[in-house]
Amino acid sequence: MTGHAVTELKLSHFRSHRQAALNCDGRPVAIFGPNGAGKTNLIEAVSLLSPGRGLRRAATDDIIRKPESLGWKVKATARTPVSDHEIETWAEPGEARTVRIDGKAAPQIALARILPILWLVPMMDRLWVEGADGRRQFLDRATMSFIPGHAAVVLDYEKAMRERNRLLRDMVRDAHWYAALETQMARFGIEIEVNRRAAIAALAAAQAQAETAFPVADLDIVHPEADLPGSEAALRDALADSRSRDLAAGRTLIGPHRSDLVAVWRAKGMPAAECSTGEQKALLISLILANARALAGSLGAPPVLMLDEVAAHLDAGRRAALYDEICGLGAQAFMTGTGPELFTDLGSRAQYVEVTEVNGTSVLTERSAP
Repeated sequence: MTGHAVTELKLSHFRSHRQAALNCDGRPVAIFGPNGAGKTNLIEAVSLLSPGRGLRRAATDDIIRKPESLGWKVKATARTPVSDHEIETWAEPGEARTVRIDGKAAPQIALARILPILWLVPMMDRLWVEGADGRRQFLDRATMSFIPGHAAVVLDYEKAMRERNRLLRDMVRDAHWYAALETQMARFGIEIEVNRRAAIAALAAAQAQAETAFPVADLDIVHPEADLPGSEAALRDALADSRSRDLAAGRTLIGPHRSDLVAVWRAKGMPAAECSTGEQKALLISLILANARALAGSLGAPPVLMLDEVAAHLDAGRRAALYDEICGLGAQAFMTGTGPELFTDLGSRAQYVEVTEVNGTSVLTERSAP
């Protein structure tokens, strides 16, 4: 199966990369080099070919290469099962990022319909033991991969909630000020919940249909106090009933913004939060692979994967199994590691790129298979 792929990538003044160019043929790309050389910066640039703030969730000014501070730019050719597209995204100092697709200005959400991208980065290793915010972001990115419009719904919900929270902080008690906002929050909130549960169902089906070396995780959405009301009318009424409590708190205490994603290792019946660091990593990889398999089934081609320092906490057997699954999917995966020996099991199935740092600038060098 031929997947989505980045076939040409050019960077300008992007973090440690003054100028960089990389041509790819759709195979996995093994990126290696010492810590601090600019490996993660390279795949962060690829992540900005999707909507949002990329895998580091960085502000646009934080990406600009110093000391030049000229603004940054990423240009790429994206291959899809239907056609190729030219994507450009950039930001000048102090400005929001701009997107252009095939020479025409486009909203960020349009990127999700061209190039589905999934990623796993070291900061996600503590996903199961830290706050619920990170788990919601993880779930929403998975949901957006299946339902690109989900991102807009989340933004609309959050906008209405911010307005309601402003009224709460100002101690406004007139019900008329709340009614329209709560109607919007109920409509968007139920859609968010439905979308998220559809994504969980797709992940569950993808895990059930595959034999894999990685553990199967049972997923569920939970709420701090009780289940989220199941209809717009019920959620709207719950928001109205909660006003006095929300006034005391100064914020909205009910809704999908309070949801949490929980995972249980099925074979052991063990919550992810209680698993070892290595087991938690394996569960995350399992979910990323399930997401990729589900997308390959629904889109007819696998997404692009970005796996930063993926070999960390994986033994040699699981590392080889991961590479076999990626190649079996036919997915382009950008993977980083400190040395080429971490990718030996890929052999000729991958491209190899060494990243070094020379006088404060990252340099890319294509290498042969180890």
